[in-house]
Amino acid sequence: MIRVLIADDHAVVRHGVRRILSEEQEIVIAGEAENEEETLRFTASLDPDVVVLDITMPGRGGLDVLRDLKVRHPRVAVIILSVHPERIYALRALKGGAAGYLTKKGPLTELVTAVKTAASGERYITKEVAEVLAKHAIEEEGPRHSLLSDREHQVMIMIAEGRSPAEMAKLLSLSIKTISTYRTRILKKLDLKGNVEIAKYVLKNRLAEEH
Repeated sequence: MIRVLIADDHAVVRHGVRRILSEEQEIVIAGEAENEEETLRFTASLDPDVVVLDITMPGRGGLDVLRDLKVRHPRVAVIILSVHPERIYALRALKGGAAGYLTKKGPLTELVTAVKTAASGERYITKEVAEVLAKHAIEEEGPRHSLLSDREHQVMIMIAEGRSPAEMAKLLSLSIKTISTYRTRILKKLDLKGNVEIAKYVLKNRLAEEH
């Protein structure tokens, strides 16, 4: 049996994932978590084979939780289930140790295949993720934003979305001063001069959501 922990702060999403996975005889839902602390605690106590992890949970966020999970429980496979397109976070998730990256806009039935593949010890790579990996591979030095840390990358996207420092600080559970520090680092690493140029950079490189 494949034991799965569902980690997402939205009850509707957790219910949908549980319903789809529970239809498979070889999959059992070990538990559900709605925040970072529960995800780490339940992974330790429930011993799942696979964690289906939302990338935008409150607090530090899915990429940080992913990193902690791979350090504390390297045997556990992690499938990222995200609202963000593959081009924004897939590469970072895979580099962080994820066994797969799926978007919530795709068919949840694909998650069944991803979970089974991850439980077997292999990565599940969708066509969209494969395209992201191929694009990155042919860029000799990689795009400038590849120099950013995961947190800097997250702040960059939020700046481009027009969020205020106070709003970003609240969403990321950080101080406004820390947000300012990240912004300074982003400007330096990308050789940009302000928020407008950050927004243009994000738009040019298709790092923002498409509406």
